[in-house]
Amino acid sequence: MQFITEIYNNIPSMKIGIILSNTDPEVVWNALRFANTAMLEEHEVKVFLLGQGVEIERIKDEKFNVKEQLEKLNHLGGTMLACGTCIKSRNMHFEVCPISTMKDMLKMVIESDRVLTF
Repeated sequence: MQFITEIYNNIPSMKIGIILSNTDPEVVWNALRFANTAMLEEHEVKVFLLGQGVEIERIKDEKFNVKEQLEKLNHLGGTMLACGTCIKSRNMHFEVCPISTMKDMLKMVIESDRVLTF
């Protein structure tokens, strides 16, 4: 077991990009928990909200507290961006994070060591 711990401790810090295009409370909650875990392990995390993902503020669920995970991500210094076109197509007012473009998402993907989609 010590060997595994030594290997894990020698993993360099990564830049992790997360594309979140879902509103299922459990999926979003788990994506944010992963982001927060990565932040606590000193990895850099950027989350890009795309499609339905821009509706993240509307997710309310007693079992899967998305708001709590969002607050934790913000507290830990994670970066969140949201697709402006997706927000406009829903006639939404958005306050969680900066409104962004596909170029911003492309930049996140290029700069990331790993990209996950939820």
